Amino acid sequence: MIVAEQKPLEEISRLIAPYERVLILGCGTCMTVCGAGGEREVSFLHSALRVAQARSGSDVHAFSEYTVKRQCDAEFMDLLVDRVREIDAILSLGCGVGVQVAAERFPDTPVLPGVNTSFMGAVSELGVWDERCAACGDCRLAETASICPITRCTKGILNGPCAGSKNGKCEVSKDIDCAWILIYQRLERLGQLDKMRRYYPPRNFRTIPRPKRIVSMVKTDVGEAQTGVDVGVTGAKDTTGNTQTAYSVVDKFDVDTVNPTV
Repeated sequence: MIVAEQKPLEEISRLIAPYERVLILGCGTCMTVCGAGGEREVSFLHSALRVAQARSGSDVHAFSEYTVKRQCDAEFMDLLVDRVREIDAILSLGCGVGVQVAAERFPDTPVLPGVNTSFMGAVSELGVWDERCAACGDCRLAETASICPITRCTKGILNGPCAGSKNGKCEVSKDIDCAWILIYQRLERLGQLDKMRRYYPPRNFRTIPRPKRIVSMVKTDVGEAQTGVDVGVTGAKDTTGNTQTAYSVVDKFDVDTVNPTV
């Protein structure tokens, strides 16, 4: 899950200052779960901005609000076409991806970020999220007992702990577990300690260019395929001549991706 924090009210107020009619746009997925930009947070921010405006003695802004199921999916942005015609700017409470998708869908409308995207993480306890993945594009979790040293180790070390760990804690903070001690303990439990003796070369960042893109072999209809793939049946060849398997969208993804109902 992508985790974010809402920007301070003062910063948001500065961002929207040049615009009169502002749509506060929420995200019904990740931002809802992490409490940064769901329907409830949109409503709270709307109220806070109105109060701040009243206290300042100005009546410059007219706010509206709406929450889509996913801001990272352009299909859901299509639901905003009529609303966007009536506004001057969008204040997005989606992650950085959502902000950019909105900007691409509405190129003539300023889209402003209302949250700071932090990381991809998991819930560790109520109201607490911890980073677990950096989307590095070179996953080695099979070798490290499914504990990621890139995100869990403060230094991102790939070959065992540094000399600074003490009593299972990182030298940076006693509140941070040493990732490599956790890896060692789990490998021991799994009977795979031999993996600790292996050397893992530095990551080759040239093989992980940005911006990244994944093109899925998805058949959108019978006899129809996405660009670059000649698909009619399972086992068709792609443009490189390699045999691939074609899947139906509904087989691979939830139906709402194809037929949004929000």
